[in-house]
Amino acid sequence: MAERIEITKDFNASPEAVYAAISDVTRMGEWSEECHSCEWHDGVTGPAVGATFDGHNRNGDNEWTSQGKVIEADPGRAFAFECSMFDFHFSTWGYRIEPTEDGCRVTEWTEDLRPESALEFSQNMSGIVDRSARNRATMSGTLERLAAALEG
Repeated sequence: MAERIEITKDFNASPEAVYAAISDVTRMGEWSEECHSCEWHDGVTGPAVGATFDGHNRNGDNEWTSQGKVIEADPGRAFAFECSMFDFHFSTWGYRIEPTEDGCRVTEWTEDLRPESALEFSQNMSGIVDRSARNRATMSGTLERLAAALEG
């Protein structure tokens, strides 16, 4: 499938502050509508390439856990991770942070890597039929809540 979605928002916060918030996956539930909590795996203390974590997600009565693996951790500039389930890498999520005159511009992006054969399983597990539309909506909300937390 490999569809990429990007949502961008300007923040009145420093690139370093934005990076610190988004790279602390234990705070993801503060901004994300779908991912309500994350925790680093044993022995991992923070964001670094190769660090792994569990992400707990929900949509109504549907709940599921995926495993994340950090693939980019560049303080003040970028944070990205792969999402897997049953050792199957089904999506990649990331954030690009660019300095601006008043703070920074944050772009949240995702690539949906599910093959056609995985769509029915995914829909049944999550209760989400149109993943692209859902991601666009929740990504916008994530950036709005993140900005409110950092700017307020």
